[in-house]
Amino acid sequence: MIRGAYGPDQLYTEMTARALKLWREHERRWKRQFLHRIGVLWMTSSGDDAWQRASLTRLEAAQIPYARLSPAQLRKRWPQINFSGVDWALFEPQGGYLTARLSCQAVVDGFVAEGGCYRQAGVLGTESDWGGSTTLTLSDGLKLRADRYVFACGPWMRRLFPATIGEGIRATRQEIFFFGTPQGDPRYDEGNVPVWGDHGERFMYGIPGNQGRGFKVADDTRGPEFDPTSGERVVSQEGLQVARDYVGFRFPGMKHAPLVETRVCQYEETPDSHFLVDRHPGSDSVWLVGGGSGHGFKHGPALGEKVAELVLEDKQAPPLWRRERFAK
Repeated sequence: MIRGAYGPDQLYTEMTARALKLWREHERRWKRQFLHRIGVLWMTSSGDDAWQRASLTRLEAAQIPYARLSPAQLRKRWPQINFSGVDWALFEPQGGYLTARLSCQAVVDGFVAEGGCYRQAGVLGTESDWGGSTTLTLSDGLKLRADRYVFACGPWMRRLFPATIGEGIRATRQEIFFFGTPQGDPRYDEGNVPVWGDHGERFMYGIPGNQGRGFKVADDTRGPEFDPTSGERVVSQEGLQVARDYVGFRFPGMKHAPLVETRVCQYEETPDSHFLVDRHPGSDSVWLVGGGSGHGFKHGPALGEKVAELVLEDKQAPPLWRRERFAK
């Protein structure tokens, strides 16, 4: 999901605005579609809407279009959704969802086409071996020598840098469900329902269509710690029941929808949900980039642009992203 609403946090709203521009540029460059602009709908109640209200002024400042919709407007526009308990909603027409796998492959293809070398291998040794060194040994036997290294290893960051990161990043288990839409009923297909987020007792979100995989539903509540290498990726019956109950309530026409696919994914979560972008304390040649916290991918083009500037120009990372905040 790509959206500009970030409550009072202007930094990420501005990054979204920049990322949206860069996503469009990359689509034109590579002649592929990554961003599906079907809109993003945030449902909320007036008793717990501080986050959404704070988002309005931030969206205006970043020049990201939005609309504030009343219950009557919501029911007229999307009669297939049950808006019970929703006092108003924030709609971002330029938001939508990104196809992450296709995007990552396009980056690799583009990098190689420009003369880059892509290798899939592990780094041997421990972080104490890398301090002050300009040589890394890879699992395929290659000795890699460079002036700068950027480790952007997602949920594996903590394992690679236990002394430096410590409890600053942890991987959590997140369950994803895909339900089949009613046969011959297009009301819940992509284009007829936007990407949505629902701030209720739990924060639920979903993506319709999603390349024909079904109606995606997920609970954004942070799960237990998860080993991204050896963790079992089978969903729980409890999680499935939560998803079924929610779908039946909010999307009545899908009350008995069949489950067609499941996923167990992971977030790489920092304690404050901000990114980690900083030098390794033992080596100026090593940069650490992580802490996506469930919202990092959408910012990829803008974050990559910022990291390139920091690395190539030897600048200091913003205080909000530095490693030292974990020790406070």
